Amino acid sequence: MQQTFERTAYLVLGMHRSGTSATAQLLALAGAELPDNVMPGDQHNAKGYFEPWKISVFNDQRLRAAGSAWDDPFNLPYAPLAPDAEADWTARAVELFKAEFGESIHPLLKDPRVSVLLPMWRRVLDAAGVGARVVIPVRHPLAVAGSLARRDAFPAEKSVLVWVLYMLAAEAGSRDLPRAFVSYDGLLADWRPEVARMERALGGPLPRLTEHAAKEIDGFLSKDLRHNDGMGELSQVPMVGPMAQAVLDWFTAAATGEAPDRTPLEQAAAQIAQMKSQMGVLVSPVTSTLDSTRAELLYQRQLSEVQDQQIQSLERQLAELRQERARIEAVVDTALAGR
Repeated sequence: MQQTFERTAYLVLGMHRSGTSATAQLLALAGAELPDNVMPGDQHNAKGYFEPWKISVFNDQRLRAAGSAWDDPFNLPYAPLAPDAEADWTARAVELFKAEFGESIHPLLKDPRVSVLLPMWRRVLDAAGVGARVVIPVRHPLAVAGSLARRDAFPAEKSVLVWVLYMLAAEAGSRDLPRAFVSYDGLLADWRPEVARMERALGGPLPRLTEHAAKEIDGFLSKDLRHNDGMGELSQVPMVGPMAQAVLDWFTAAATGEAPDRTPLEQAAAQIAQMKSQMGVLVSPVTSTLDSTRAELLYQRQLSEVQDQQIQSLERQLAELRQERARIEAVVDTALAGR
């Protein structure tokens, strides 16, 4: 029997650049609660990632501890570390979750890496006494590949393969949880029907989807979130195109409320396992090394931006104190002049 929790987290799972940021912001505007430290926007996502950057850095470190990385195309299925190490990482994740979310009733955890680390994060939520509802946005993998080509210079074959892996991991790890598959294009076209399907699938309404929240969502889900409309044919992607098309068809059907047969997902997982046995040893170490450098740069960038924000906050407080002192001095001067 499924355990009942007073607190329930919303987990946004799926591949990087696949609409997870837009989905997370919609949920945040509808009442789910973001963590204390959220990754700001940049040239690749001006409206923000709504991602807990400290948890993202932690997840990168956990992946590297297993010799993997976020863009490892063969990181399936989840491979636990030795029991003592796995327990240590889980305990650290519990403390980090509590520090980031405090006593939030509906924590919103959006980091694509959670998709491939879901068994660990489910233990974290259980230890924190928090239930889970899962939302998985579905976006065409070639749109994802176009975005990653601009940001990371990834070839389409790699991006599409990593998309398949993330979607398989998200689906397999959440089968016994309340979950909803959401069309990213549908959200941008008309989010209300998508949210209605989401609420039915999750078994209840979003925490605070008020009229005011709906207006904010209307303003956020604008056309400038749509990039890479010209997607092309998946069949033209070498090695992985047909497999990805079968997986996309499954998730597209699931996003309409269907319950399609999982055979295409099982076949895709088997194909990835075969590819891993043939070339995984050549790919994963290089991927891990590159990701280590990227993660360190990200960490330093986030620290710098947080420090800049703290300095700006202190400067604003100082300016306000100076204004208050000037006001008080003016009152005193006026009082003295009238004596």
